[in-house]
Amino acid sequence: MAGPSLTEEIRDAVAPRTVALVLGVLLVQLAFIASYVGAFHHPTPHQVHVGVVAPAGQVRQLTEQLNGIAGSPLAAEPVPDAATARARVRSGDLVSAIVVAPSGTTDTMYVATARGAALTTAVEQVAQQVATRQQRSIATTDLVPLQPGDARGMSGFYLVIGWLVGGYLVASLLGVARGARPANPKRAAIRLGAMIPYAVVSGIGGALVVDQLLGALTGHFWALAGVGTLLVLSSATVTMALQVLFGTIGIGLTVLLFVVLGNPSAGGAYQMELLPALWRGVGQALPNGAGTTALREIVYFGGQGAGAHILLIALYAVAGAVVSLVAARALYRRRVDSVML
Repeated sequence: MAGPSLTEEIRDAVAPRTVALVLGVLLVQLAFIASYVGAFHHPTPHQVHVGVVAPAGQVRQLTEQLNGIAGSPLAAEPVPDAATARARVRSGDLVSAIVVAPSGTTDTMYVATARGAALTTAVEQVAQQVATRQQRSIATTDLVPLQPGDARGMSGFYLVIGWLVGGYLVASLLGVARGARPANPKRAAIRLGAMIPYAVVSGIGGALVVDQLLGALTGHFWALAGVGTLLVLSSATVTMALQVLFGTIGIGLTVLLFVVLGNPSAGGAYQMELLPALWRGVGQALPNGAGTTALREIVYFGGQGAGAHILLIALYAVAGAVVSLVAARALYRRRVDSVML
């Protein structure tokens, strides 16, 4: 008796579901390449908030000139005096401030490197080009320098990535080990409950590494640990929710959300003002960007503005938990009804 044909062997060895999963992986891979290269291949400043201090007869003209630059790299506004400009840069309200010297040709530019080295450099280049055309020069003063252990201002970004990766990995692991969809609502609640101690330990552990162990971000241990706990919970509960809704495919959707879209738009390597429109639009609406910005504001700017970002992260954590429980309950009822029929 002749054995199965080659076509039959292939169909048996590679099931349609396997083909679909492989195609899904290919799409995620291509999306990863497109997202990272698309975000980083041509960083250009967009509407960077800059203050202008100048004599009364010049301030309006200079502000309009800065705002009229092709491509709108700057969003300039008048500031009454140098002291106010310094205060607003130190608080993070302004990325930079230009103070025109009433006499002489050398103006002062206040910056906060802690906002991001790439962003500061981009603003300096634009301002210097304008000054050169006017036969003037600019002397830069860094009002908020980076901590010694945070060389390029990237420590917070990588810390956020580590916390988010830990959250979705532990949720994915539980899904692979015990099934992507919990057997009943009680099991879903137990699984969610298990995320809490893990998140607390992860938050404290991450803060210990960057503070006490490496000295990268110092002086705000418990604030960092708290943000880290929320970040781990947000990625863990969202991952669980996507698994309950879509099964194993939910893990791939998690990667799309947090890795493919979230990481390049978070403002780590290049800050939000340097990214293309798509990434600028979504970056601060995801835990990656919200976490990166919150840590930067806590460590360098006295926490001003961090509250809204922390609230967003907490909402992700709560929404993920609620969706997980509601979806698990709906699936359980469907199973019970099908058995009864």
